Amino acid sequence: MSRDQLSIFTWVAAAVFGLAAGVWRPRKLHWTVLGAVLLFAALNAGAGIYVLNHVGDPRWSGGEQPLSAPSFSGTPMVGQFLGPLDSALSSVVGQVNTFLAFKQALPVALGFLGTSGWALLVSFPLGILAAVVSYIQERRRKAEFDRYRATVDQLKAELEQIKRQISAGHSGSTGLSAGDGVPDAAASR
Repeated sequence: MSRDQLSIFTWVAAAVFGLAAGVWRPRKLHWTVLGAVLLFAALNAGAGIYVLNHVGDPRWSGGEQPLSAPSFSGTPMVGQFLGPLDSALSSVVGQVNTFLAFKQALPVALGFLGTSGWALLVSFPLGILAAVVSYIQERRRKAEFDRYRATVDQLKAELEQIKRQISAGHSGSTGLSAGDGVPDAAASR
């Protein structure tokens, strides 16, 4: 991935996560937004660390070619004596190339790490907001539960009252009397 593709990947991955989790749990949207921001911060931090671990990668150099050391061993007559100078010069140029690669990769890595820092900075107020929204939702749910509980208790009390009235009304009679309005089975034949 190029530098731009890596940057776009962090945005797309966080957006896809936010959309998928938002569709999956729409009532927890405040936590989904916070999770997407934290994922974005983590992906950017990971991209910054990746760049720092691969400083020699030509993707961060912007097209600049590494330096090369001239060879003095091919010089007529004294070339054989300049062989050690060639190896020392190659070592110095290699170290300079490593420094230049780090110098070119550092702004790219700092860009990713800075974006991660901004995302973390944004996540603090989002976290507080998500906690407040959750607290409000929990209070509403508790109030609803208390209302349902009160309704259930009221219905239980009414049911007990009805049971007492029914048992008090039929406590004196054990069978049906003729005046109850039930026709006699023998008379219906």
